[in-house]
Amino acid sequence: MTHDVTDRPPVHALLTDGTTVCIRPVVPSDHDQLERLYEEMSPENLRLRFFAASHRSARLAADRACAAARTGYRALLAETQGRGIGLAEYDTGDEKDAAEVSIAVADGLHHRGVGTLLVEHLVSAARAEGITTFTADALSENREVLKLFADLGLRTERRFEGPEVRCTITLDQSDTYLTAVEERGRAADVASLKPLLRPEVVAVVGAGRKPGSVGRAILHQLHAGGYTGRLFAVNPAARSILGVPSYSSVSVLPKTPDLAVLAVPAAAIPETAEECGKTGVRALLVVTAGLDAGQAHALLAACRSHGMRLVGPNCLGISNTDPELSFDATFAAGHPRPGTAGVAVQSGGVGIALLDGLSRLGIGVSSFASLGDKYDVSGNDMLQWWESDGRTDLALLHLESFGSPRAFSRTARRVTRRMPVLTVDAGRTDAGRRAAASHTAAAATRTMTRGALFTQAGITATRSIGELLETAALLHSQPLPAGSRVAIVTNAGGAGVLAADACAEAGLSLPDPTPELIDDLLAVLPDGAAVGNPIDATAAVTEEQLTDCVDRIMRYGGVDAVLVALVPTAVAAATGDDLVRALTRAPGRRAKPIAAVRLEQGLPVELLPAAEDGTIPSYAEPQAAARALAHAAHRAAWLARPAGTVPDLDGVETERARTVVETYLAAHPDGGWLDPRTCADLLACYGIPQIPWAWAETEDDAVLAADRLRGADGRVVMKGHWAGLVHKTAEHAVHLDLRGDHQVRAAFRDLETRFAGLLEGVVIQPLADRGTELFAGVVQDQVFGPLVLFGLGGTATEVLADHAARLAPLTDHDVHDLITSPRCAPLLFGAHSNGPVDIEELEQLLLRLSRMAADLPQLAESDFNPVLATPGGVTVLDARIRLLPCRPQDPYLRRLR
Repeated sequence: MTHDVTDRPPVHALLTDGTTVCIRPVVPSDHDQLERLYEEMSPENLRLRFFAASHRSARLAADRACAAARTGYRALLAETQGRGIGLAEYDTGDEKDAAEVSIAVADGLHHRGVGTLLVEHLVSAARAEGITTFTADALSENREVLKLFADLGLRTERRFEGPEVRCTITLDQSDTYLTAVEERGRAADVASLKPLLRPEVVAVVGAGRKPGSVGRAILHQLHAGGYTGRLFAVNPAARSILGVPSYSSVSVLPKTPDLAVLAVPAAAIPETAEECGKTGVRALLVVTAGLDAGQAHALLAACRSHGMRLVGPNCLGISNTDPELSFDATFAAGHPRPGTAGVAVQSGGVGIALLDGLSRLGIGVSSFASLGDKYDVSGNDMLQWWESDGRTDLALLHLESFGSPRAFSRTARRVTRRMPVLTVDAGRTDAGRRAAASHTAAAATRTMTRGALFTQAGITATRSIGELLETAALLHSQPLPAGSRVAIVTNAGGAGVLAADACAEAGLSLPDPTPELIDDLLAVLPDGAAVGNPIDATAAVTEEQLTDCVDRIMRYGGVDAVLVALVPTAVAAATGDDLVRALTRAPGRRAKPIAAVRLEQGLPVELLPAAEDGTIPSYAEPQAAARALAHAAHRAAWLARPAGTVPDLDGVETERARTVVETYLAAHPDGGWLDPRTCADLLACYGIPQIPWAWAETEDDAVLAADRLRGADGRVVMKGHWAGLVHKTAEHAVHLDLRGDHQVRAAFRDLETRFAGLLEGVVIQPLADRGTELFAGVVQDQVFGPLVLFGLGGTATEVLADHAARLAPLTDHDVHDLITSPRCAPLLFGAHSNGPVDIEELEQLLLRLSRMAADLPQLAESDFNPVLATPGGVTVLDARIRLLPCRPQDPYLRRLR
């Protein structure tokens, strides 16, 4: 455990008031500013920190923090605009897994979360070093530091010793702790976004005097849109633009802006951003595109050093339709309609399409952010804003990349409990990065990884902008269905058939009506009506009859949603009946979702006005209606299921596993595939069951091993091994069904001859019993983290591609979904009279694999194929693991991108 200032690079994070601070290791040159930090403290605060006020305390504390690197000691500094405002230290002393911790915060900066943020980062660093406990001594009257420890979300014990209190803090990363960190992060994030999304003063830098410039277009949108705050233009050549006062630079504005919109050439961005920061601007919106690497770095550096949040560059802009603000800083053609949908996109074109679609539907927008190249503000930030703004009840995202998927997933899981979160699954055809040619890496496409993220987070993932709007229309206007059972009503048999096909293809069910419902409906429908599912009400149905029919179906407990497919007829026109009106005034319609299909409809989806100020979605295609209902059913099912938990596992030896990994990487600095013995050691650390085996490097050793391992039928398997071998079967490096010593010797000589110069030895195993061959594996994605895959195994695993995936760590629900999602799932539960396999043991295998991947970031990929599942248990028959050097990174640590 060695203190190294390079092992944790500086990061930026947010205090409770939204201020940006830099958290970094202390270096010797910090001595003077650390001494000032203590010298400027009041005598009372010095006494609380050191238990006595002494002139020597400041120098001694600075000496200690800035001394040469030493084992077991770490010091982190919180810094803003070059000034140190807080220090946190730990020292293990003679202990190995426990450390004494201390905190100091500058006078005047208490109650802003400086100490808590420092301790969170110190906890993360300590965990990475194997430290499990912090201890701290404080005066019992030091209520602030005692409250800091109590509010961390970690288990804290206090022991009073006279005027002092000894606190013992357990550094387990429990869900309680992560939730507490999340809540602190959410509050800080929302505070930091207020200058962006609720600015009181805005300056548009680069607004041109002549039409055609982006800056002028944004200035026009703000001015014409009725922005209620103070608005300035910055243009050295003009005193007024569009009636808005203009000034030569940001630094001479009569009032410092909360937000500066930068629409200047890329070359001018760094200097302009720096000027904004020095002036006190709190946020930047950069619409300029085409920044090179140096300009991009300078822009972000200016934002970080001056504590400015940043949207962009290369974006359409941002808006907030709150009538008290009327803030529209975009260059879209029109103003978004006020409403309740929050929208965040990376593509400006997609943003315009969503703004237009939501306005046309009447849903409208609460706030909008075109994130562009997303240097700073992300979809995660926007989710937290919408969660807190009191106006948003529907979130729409179009994200092409994720900065911290696991943090995003935790935020999304929380937000989706309160409102639907919809996205377009962009980039589905990208096959993703394949780090090596194993089954796991070959199966783990980017589509599968993103799908796992969305599924686990409860996000509704659609395949197009059109489908996104279609689903938003239904979720906005209708209650969620209790299940996936749909009743179809139509006035034309052909339309009913199309709707039935669409529902079946979307995974919805069409239950047959009960005899009681049939009699009930026939009593109100015209002669000739066919009451099945679909229910053909015939072209003769009247408005009143259709109203009664829908009303009775709504009261029927055997369906969860109603889809009404209508076509215009001369019969209805002649009688003056409006069948669509029958849907919009049907009593009790809000008990279950109802959707209309009108094949003659011009627009893909509309929201029809209904009674009691409601609306009903109407679709031009039955497929669109069925997809929307299916998405609603999936959301309802996700909400109905309690949040999953990561189960505790017995028999896990994490520290021994880390030692195995470190030992291997010390001998193989570039990483590689583990040899069978090291691989088995690692699996044993996690209690993963393996078939008995033996290693042999000579023909005689192979015979002896076979004699020990032969089962009742006397047959064994021999597998060749050499460094880098991945697919043994493809290389014909496996001999099956070996009987007697002579066959074992012949097989060994065959491998030795064919792979001369490569073969390092062979693995001998008893021939396994018959059972279902499965596949389980992990691939470590550099962005998303470890992805666990499961499905049908054997030699055809890649050809059949029958796999499901979830991101680690797996919860109990995730494991259930993994097992039940592949097409082969019925085999596991006893289809074809083979009897069910041991599902509990299969769940344990996947949970232990997940734990291994979560514990060991160096695990680049693992490949268990085949995994033999029988009614009597689950056994790994062949395992391959590849390690790569990797620095552990805490995905939940509070930091800006």
